[in-house]
Amino acid sequence: MTLAEWCVFGALLLYLSTIAAVKWIRFRRFDNSRPRDPAFYEDPLSQRALGAHQNGIETFPFFAFAVLLAEYRESPQRLIDELAALFLIVRLAYVLTYLGNRPTLRSILWTVGFAINLGIFFMPALKRFLPV
Repeated sequence: MTLAEWCVFGALLLYLSTIAAVKWIRFRRFDNSRPRDPAFYEDPLSQRALGAHQNGIETFPFFAFAVLLAEYRESPQRLIDELAALFLIVRLAYVLTYLGNRPTLRSILWTVGFAINLGIFFMPALKRFLPV
C-alpha cells in the first residue's frame, strides 16, 4: 500500500477517534442504547467533538476519492503521498482547533485542507506539468 492509501485510513481513524474519545471520557454518561441522544452532547466540548466528527465524515469521501483517482490515473506517486500526508496533518490540526474552540483558525485549516484535496483531485489533469 502507498503512503497516500495509509493516509486515507488515517483520515478514517481520525474522524472516528474524535467522537470515540469523548464517549470514552464520559463513558458513565453515555448510553449505548441511545447513541444519538442530544442530551449527551449538551456540554460545549462534546458539541465541538461531534461537529469535528461530522465534518470528518463530510470530508472523507472527497479525500479518499481524490487519492484513488490520482493513483488510478498514474499521477506522480511521491506528490500524491506528500499531499495526502499534508492533508492528514492539516485535518489533525483542524480537529484540535475545533476542540480548542478556535473558529477562525479552524476555518483557515478547513480551507487549506480543501485546497490540498483539490490539488490531489486535479493532479491527473495537470500531470504533464508535474515533475515525475
